Amino acid sequence: MSTLTLTINKQDYQLENLDARTTLLDVCRQHLQITGPKKGCDHGQCGACTMLINGRRVNSCLTLAVMHDGDDITTIEGIGMPKSLSALQQAFKDNDAFQCGYCTPGQICSATALIEEVKQNWPSHVSTDLKNPDGRLVQEIAERMSGNICRCSAYPNIIKAISQVLESQVSESQVPEPSSQIADNAVQNSSVTGIWSPPPSEAQLGKTSANNKTATAITGGRS
Repeated sequence: MSTLTLTINKQDYQLENLDARTTLLDVCRQHLQITGPKKGCDHGQCGACTMLINGRRVNSCLTLAVMHDGDDITTIEGIGMPKSLSALQQAFKDNDAFQCGYCTPGQICSATALIEEVKQNWPSHVSTDLKNPDGRLVQEIAERMSGNICRCSAYPNIIKAISQVLESQVSESQVPEPSSQIADNAVQNSSVTGIWSPPPSEAQLGKTSANNKTATAITGGRS
């Protein structure tokens, strides 16, 4: 008889003779009745099942439960409950950052890890300064949350909620001031509504400008 011990939300759970093919998501939902994490695509593409494992965000539909004996696992229930919301959960509520709410547990778990990543000065794919990335920029937040899909398209308000918490928790000494007016406007612009995409980074702007010059030169050479 084999026993698997999982530590979820600071509580130990023992599972006897668990099928080794069972995902962490299915263990939580089907075996332990921890139903905060949602099964969306079941292919790791939507982020609805996101949990924190040792502080890192993980798509729990793609990881096997037997891989996490001894790990510290946190689901939305461990971040905050209705009577004890975390600052981020309260910000989602204040900013109407959800509609149907199905993806919200995964969004909040992912954003919780995002805030810690920003505090530790981790760069993202769109960071122009890899040593001192400004995680408060709108395009930074959007990039870091790109693994979580909201089919109701509450993205603008999700960005607002995360920005609100970042502004209150990340000190000025940890995050440098933006180096351009474009970046400054991106941080301050929180009145965005409707279908929206983040403003381009400086690197993307430079690439676009170069592409435009190339296209102009090619067009000019045609007869």
